[in-house]
Amino acid sequence: MKALRAAAMIALLAGPAYAQDQAPIQRAGEPDKEKSARQIQDEKAAQKAYEQSLGNIPEKAATDPWGNARSIDAPKAATKTVTKTTPPKLHAKTGSTAN
Repeated sequence: MKALRAAAMIALLAGPAYAQDQAPIQRAGEPDKEKSARQIQDEKAAQKAYEQSLGNIPEKAATDPWGNARSIDAPKAATKTVTKTTPPKLHAKTGSTAN
């Protein structure tokens, strides 16, 4: 009974792999297949339609996502001069450490 189940599983798994191998594909190094005049004409028409559809897309203006957050005539930030400051003095802890 186990052998019958194993054979059925192998057959079910091998079926799609065998069918995939039978698909007509172009192997590396094989010459391209000749196209019929109808196929060439269809490709040219499709390319022309594609290029025409690209021309129908309106040009977008440059967007400024922060345009509402700042005004056009806002003053520019002045550069700060770096001055040397002394670090703050550390204070000793006071009080008891006993709980």
